[in-house]
Amino acid sequence: MAKKTRIWPAFVMMSLIVWWAIPAAAGENKVDEGKVAVVNSAVISRADLDSEVHRAMQVYGMGKAQDDSRLSEIRNRALENLIERELLYQESRKKGIKVEEADISTQLDALKKRFPSEAEFEKELSRMRLSEGQLRGQLQRAIATQRLVDQEVVRHTTVSDQELRDFFEKNKEQMKQPEQVRASHILIKVDPKADAKEKEQAKAKIEKIAARIKKGEDFSALAKESSQCPSSSKGGDLGYFGRGQMVKPFADAAFALKPGELSGIVETTYGYHLIKLEDRKPETVMTYDDVKDRLGENLKQQKVHNAMGAYVGKLKKEAKIERFLPEGAAPDK
Repeated sequence: MAKKTRIWPAFVMMSLIVWWAIPAAAGENKVDEGKVAVVNSAVISRADLDSEVHRAMQVYGMGKAQDDSRLSEIRNRALENLIERELLYQESRKKGIKVEEADISTQLDALKKRFPSEAEFEKELSRMRLSEGQLRGQLQRAIATQRLVDQEVVRHTTVSDQELRDFFEKNKEQMKQPEQVRASHILIKVDPKADAKEKEQAKAKIEKIAARIKKGEDFSALAKESSQCPSSSKGGDLGYFGRGQMVKPFADAAFALKPGELSGIVETTYGYHLIKLEDRKPETVMTYDDVKDRLGENLKQQKVHNAMGAYVGKLKKEAKIERFLPEGAAPDK
């Protein structure tokens, strides 16, 4: 059983990189047919826009069935994203920012490692209609643009101690660490689509394990032997977690126990569990020293976000931008 954390799959990470970098081939030599914008002399094509919209819908899990107004909104925002990224890349070139082949190779190798195998990486490239050479080109643009942002925005954005302290004082009520428990468990998996017979077999297995625990056998040893959760290698130890980090039936059962107590059989969408509570931490109010580093990072991110808006706005004002949106989509005002 895993905590409910969000993990970006490798294909999404690749989508995000491509999404950040396109249009990779924008430039003076692109044919005018099907253009949706010209940024200074660089053409953004209808194909660029269609790809941007498609990737946006993939990354954020949107289906194809969108009403006209929503699709128009997505296309408008997608076009502005393409224009902004093209402006940033052009500015990186004006600033003389260079990206070495070794830098691109390092990023490409890191991306490949997110896939189970080279074959899966190649499959994803094919699905996105990209060659490795095209991906390298897009990585080059992404790296150059990020370096520009670091140099022109991030480096000049700071958060003072006074800003941190003021924010802390205004938001003390939010500076609480919710109650947490540390638990171990034994899981016998059951597919949510399993029939009654399969469920009975799984329940019989965990009932036998529960009986062995009642007779005095060690919970940790039995978890290593029988649990079908990755935590089995640690004797079933899940570490500390809050209520919202586990599925509700599991959290309810764990938080109802006292340290050292064993639950009855708990059924969740993962299967059947036996839970042993190891420890409990009450809700605590965090001090300024506890949170200042994390607060500093969060406040800097907010300030960078605001500064980026202003920076891109300045680039737009100084640029010559023409928009030729497809029929049915109007530019943002």
